Amino acid sequence: MTTMPPSIADIATRIRVAAQTGIAIAPIRDELKEGGAEAAYQIQEANTRYHLDHGRRLVGRKIGLTSKSVQVQLGVDSPDFGMLFADMELDAGEEVALGRVMQPKVEAEIAIVLKRDLDEEGLTLSRLISAVDYVLPAVEIVGSRIQNWDIRLLDTIADNASSGLYALGTEPRKLSQVDLRLCGMVMERRGEVVSVGAGAACLGHPLNAALWLARKMVEVGRPLKAGDVIMSGALGPMVPVMPGDAVVTTIGGLGTVTTVFAA
Repeated sequence: MTTMPPSIADIATRIRVAAQTGIAIAPIRDELKEGGAEAAYQIQEANTRYHLDHGRRLVGRKIGLTSKSVQVQLGVDSPDFGMLFADMELDAGEEVALGRVMQPKVEAEIAIVLKRDLDEEGLTLSRLISAVDYVLPAVEIVGSRIQNWDIRLLDTIADNASSGLYALGTEPRKLSQVDLRLCGMVMERRGEVVSVGAGAACLGHPLNAALWLARKMVEVGRPLKAGDVIMSGALGPMVPVMPGDAVVTTIGGLGTVTTVFAA
């Protein structure tokens, strides 16, 4: 069994306590300068192992930093990833209880669901396409355990890529039925348009993001499995939400997801 350095274990614990108590912590990036992204992913993995050991079930991954403008803002040139657990998926029409996600914001995404494992090295785009079962419109409710969303790359990686919850549409489409690159997205909050975008905003094509993730998961020893959900990255700017908000997200060719937040 690998022993974590005390600093890694300590920061991982602090993030878990923040999630449990709802009290955000100060940014942690300055503590990780020496170890960089590798240390931040060690913290994420430490908490992943903790959650799996305590009964949570891994059902997929999320991809972050797929927007070139956000990459430039954070000074990086590639996406990041986080884990999706079963208890993060909302039931159809489920209201989001107040406080379930810390400092919540929403962003529209395309969810890709696999029908085959992607566990070999040298994965190709054609292999990925053959492994896709169907796609769905999706909304990710992101959250941060870091105070006031004062995050940079190392903060968000360690904090499971600022994950929270996610909601999926209910009418699956095959890849042959929709052009994921050209599909447009409109998000409305309380009837007002608050975010627009398209599949091309996600590394040029959501499948590009999914292929990056699949290769990365093989590299780190947590390959994607049949049935896994891939949240492939934001199609437009993320939007803060408040109690009582109703968010309606429509993605061309895929359908609509409605997310309601308890008053």
